Amino acid sequence: MTRDRDPSGRARNARPRDGLGRPLPRGQEGIARVPDDFVLPPEESLVEAQRLLDEWLPFHAHEVLEGTWKAAPPAERDLWQGLAQLAVGLTHLARGNRTGAVTLLRRGAARIEPYQDAPPYGIDVRGLLDWADGAIAAAAASRGPADARVPVPQLTRRG
Repeated sequence: MTRDRDPSGRARNARPRDGLGRPLPRGQEGIARVPDDFVLPPEESLVEAQRLLDEWLPFHAHEVLEGTWKAAPPAERDLWQGLAQLAVGLTHLARGNRTGAVTLLRRGAARIEPYQDAPPYGIDVRGLLDWADGAIAAAAASRGPADARVPVPQLTRRG
C-alpha cells in the first residue's frame, strides 16, 4: 500500500474523517476537512471556530484556531495555542478520552489565563477559564463520551 502524500511529498492521511477528526475507512463519506494551510485573521477565526463549536465539530474548530496560532504575532501565540488546546480538549472529551481531555483543557487554560486582564478581540478569557473548569469536572465524573458532553465554550463575550 502506498502512503498518501501532499504536493510537497510529505506523508498525509487522506482518509475521510468523522466529526471528531477520527479516520474513517477508505471509501466512506466523512466531514470536509480544514486545509492544512488554512489561516484566517483573528476576528474571522473566532467566528468560524465558534460556528464549528456550535455545530459540535470541536476538532475542526481546533484546526481553524491552530492556523491562526501559527500565524499570530509572538505576543499572541500562547493565546491562540491555548484556544486551540481547549478545542482539542473538548474533542478528547467527546471521544471519551478523559485523560487527554483533562491534560489539554488544563494546558489550554494555563496558556490563556495571562490574557484575562486585557483580552484581545473580545475573547472571553474569564468565561473560557470557567468553562474549562466545568469541562475538567465533567471529564473527571464521566464514564465515556455519552455522559461527558458539556456545553460548547463561547469564545467571545456576547452583546
